[in-house]
Amino acid sequence: MADLQAIADALIKGDRNAVVDLCTKALAEGVSPADVLQNGLIAGMSVVGDRFKKNEVYVPEVLIAARAMHGGLDVLEPVLKKAGVEPAGVVVLGTVKGDLHDIGKNLVGMMFQGGGLKVIDIGTDAPAEKFVDAIKESGAKVVAMSALLTTTMPQMKEVIDAIKAAGLGVKTMVGGAPVTQNYADEIGADGYAPDAASAADKALELLKA
Repeated sequence: MADLQAIADALIKGDRNAVVDLCTKALAEGVSPADVLQNGLIAGMSVVGDRFKKNEVYVPEVLIAARAMHGGLDVLEPVLKKAGVEPAGVVVLGTVKGDLHDIGKNLVGMMFQGGGLKVIDIGTDAPAEKFVDAIKESGAKVVAMSALLTTTMPQMKEVIDAIKAAGLGVKTMVGGAPVTQNYADEIGADGYAPDAASAADKALELLKA
């Protein structure tokens, strides 16, 4: 039978080719795509996330592992769709208006995908109305905002206010180097995460709430 642990191990090592081959083989052997996703890709990415939290690996290793995960997702996605497997939830993700930083946002997006979430990435320098439109179009239940500059942090409140004004019942979460739990509380965000791995945990928690 297919070795799902081998998929997880290859992902942790960042071996994209091995992940693609092993996922393809597992499907050919009749393993369900949901099983490959959960016990192969997501299992591997959660190990990477834990190590990242403990500072045992750093951004480059996470990006390499995420690239391997994307290779596996490319194999699985068409089959998952056919099998009617739904993502754990939909999250709109973006860096707020005035801020062009995207490495942190991209890492968070990869961790979200590694947690089984569908990510609608609206990019950087995103004004409040772009967040609102993306929520309406995607039916997302969680919105995640990133800011790396203290000068762009107030934009997070603008987004939260715009979401409330539009009457959208979504959970909001914020993060980025200068952002703190206190600031999140101050602007009325539902969640805060200090790093990409915690962000995925927080998003899943907010979806269940």
